Amino acid sequence: MATSPSASPPTKRGRLDDPSASPYGGTDLELKCVNTIRALGADMPQAANSGHPGAPMGCAPLAHLLWTESMTYSPTDAGWYNRDRFVLSNGHACALQYAMLHLAGYDLSLDDLK
Repeated sequence: MATSPSASPPTKRGRLDDPSASPYGGTDLELKCVNTIRALGADMPQAANSGHPGAPMGCAPLAHLLWTESMTYSPTDAGWYNRDRFVLSNGHACALQYAMLHLAGYDLSLDDLK
């Protein structure tokens, strides 16, 4: 089906230039969790004066879903044989892994993240 050149392109849900569209459809709590991960992912490279926050901030929703909905782990028993492993090979995104370990309750303090 051909469209006329004067027809507007279809709009996509979540477009940033559309103030009525919401780019996120989850709960307020989920959004707060994702934004907390993003904030930590931005703060660590800033504090170290090294690295880039783009990957940790962009991957925050993915990490939130993996760590809360999919992965099985135990911060109190880090050597548990049947745990899932989160392997992250992108060095620019290592702040994401540190943020998730801290937020999941592993022995990694905010001072360690700085």
